[in-house]
Amino acid sequence: MLWVLLLLVAWGASAVSCIRLCLVTAGAAQRSAEAVRAPALHELNLYETAFLAGGPQRVADLALVSMHLRRRLLLAHTGWATVVDPEGRDEVERTVIRAIGPEGQSRIAPIRASAAAADAVRALADRLVAAGLAVPHGTRTTLASAVRAVRGAAVLVVVLAAAAVLLPGQEPGYAGPVVAWFGLPLVLTLGCLAIARVENHPYSPWASPSGQRWLDSLPAPVRGADRDLLAAVAVRGVGAVEDPGLRAALRDGRTAYTGH
Repeated sequence: MLWVLLLLVAWGASAVSCIRLCLVTAGAAQRSAEAVRAPALHELNLYETAFLAGGPQRVADLALVSMHLRRRLLLAHTGWATVVDPEGRDEVERTVIRAIGPEGQSRIAPIRASAAAADAVRALADRLVAAGLAVPHGTRTTLASAVRAVRGAAVLVVVLAAAAVLLPGQEPGYAGPVVAWFGLPLVLTLGCLAIARVENHPYSPWASPSGQRWLDSLPAPVRGADRDLLAAVAVRGVGAVEDPGLRAALRDGRTAYTGH
């Protein structure tokens, strides 16, 4: 009964990965609830909102759009950025200008990557973590690893089930019961993934429960069209940009970065 051994392996992988995911999720929720918060932030600025909604890449996108709207930067639909005003208003903008380089022109993809990894964005993230609004980097990566482990266990169950059905020398009609037995650990892993998705969707993986409540409570901006667009980019990303040329510039840069 070699298929029984394969079934035990499938059950073991499924149980261990699902238990790990449950423990990691519970630990993250407990740490968020017990986080020692710094003095409450009176209002999230747009960079902080962008980080909670989309992480460092969203902060870089927001800076690029903001500088383009204020004529400090020209973003071409071809995916190139050109410096118009070399004086940034804040450290994130100054990081963008430094990323472009002394020639004053660069592809958007490396600018975005450099700005997202800059000290200014890391300091912003540290402030939000200290305030209990952002998920610490270690917690986020551990949770992602646990989810990948459950997905791997689900694939392993399917592979082992196929191997068990194809074993030579088995009696006719035995495939049905074997598939049914392997269906149990498969249901366990898929159910665990579904629960994890329901618990986290549509929430940002960057924001803690407190940070998500901040995002949900943000009022609609009323300080002009540019402010409205920047707020939309901070919350929803470059998909909120209606200008086809600007949207093409940002998406070309994102595609190039992803491909790299």
